[in-house]
Amino acid sequence: MGLLSELKADVVGFVRDPTDEQKLLFLAVIAMAISDRFFYWVDFPIVVRTTAAVGVGFIVLFVASYLYTGSFVPPDGNVDDENEEDDAYVDELDP
Repeated sequence: MGLLSELKADVVGFVRDPTDEQKLLFLAVIAMAISDRFFYWVDFPIVVRTTAAVGVGFIVLFVASYLYTGSFVPPDGNVDDENEEDDAYVDELDP
């Protein structure tokens, strides 16, 4: 597959059935666009405006993720623990 066909498949997947992460990232992008226009209206310099918009997007992503999942971050992986419980969280990226 080429780059364009993969990009097309990603866009079609996002429009038809977005994942939870895609929904939250889309919300953050919308928040950044709105805050950037607000800071432009207030007449902030472009560096300050862009940095503040990214900060607002991060805060919105953080809050929306907390509201959606109910926790701030996943717990640390406990793969190396000797006394693991059956329902313990296992980090799939921890070797």
